[in-house]
Amino acid sequence: MPELPEVETIRAGLEPLIVGREIKHVICHRANLRYPLPNLAALVGQSVTGMRRRSKYLLFDLASERLETSQTLVWHLGMTGQFHVLPHHAKTGTHEHVHVELSDGQSLRYRDARRFGYAGLLPSTQLESHAWFSKLGPEPLSDAFNGEHLTALCAGRKAPIKNLIMDASIVVGVGNIYASESLFRAGIHPARAAGRISSARLALLVETIKAVLAEAIEAGGSTISDFVHADGKPGYFAHQFQVYGRAGKKCLHCERTIKRITQAGRSSFLCSFCQR
Repeated sequence: MPELPEVETIRAGLEPLIVGREIKHVICHRANLRYPLPNLAALVGQSVTGMRRRSKYLLFDLASERLETSQTLVWHLGMTGQFHVLPHHAKTGTHEHVHVELSDGQSLRYRDARRFGYAGLLPSTQLESHAWFSKLGPEPLSDAFNGEHLTALCAGRKAPIKNLIMDASIVVGVGNIYASESLFRAGIHPARAAGRISSARLALLVETIKAVLAEAIEAGGSTISDFVHADGKPGYFAHQFQVYGRAGKKCLHCERTIKRITQAGRSSFLCSFCQR
């Protein structure tokens, strides 16, 4: 599943290609993905005024003189969702389910082999109160995510720290790959009870999460599974992994063996000597 850096990279790639364009026509090749699609015909005549990301959701801000309230098209990529921008006349590709034709002759295409993605068309003023957003924690790169925030939410908790930093109600967008990488850099064992970690170490963990995500965004995301940029090129952060996917290999710090354990049904990678 694309994680926050991948979604942010896609947002940054799409933004200059679609913002400022008017939507002229919408073609849906199916009525549903994970859930039924919203009435995408309502997009026609609206202009894309901005692109944002909240957690792993892409937000397409819209405006139209015929509507009193602005709308936002919300899209979650699921496991294999991809957006591409191609000329109107380009042949429909395999697993392309939605074409949004723009005023400059280009077409925003949504492709999703497994169809776990989903979308909604919401009044912009109601985003934060919507069920998809109302319980989300702060963005990891924002000032709201800091040592004090994490320390307060970890206090007295017996749950493993990796489980907590992957909980979107505590902080959004720290998926499995980046949780493993951040905990390694902070020297914290992923199975350590969150309430037994000092505030100083939790503050360090916050800083490593921010650093790892920022580096991944700068590098263009991770070359894993089906993730590609809007222009079809892969990401490159996978080449910088220090523990993720390196079970059985030497730790880059101490040369002991990287281990893989299972937590909440997900693989965690760690060095049991460097991480306590």
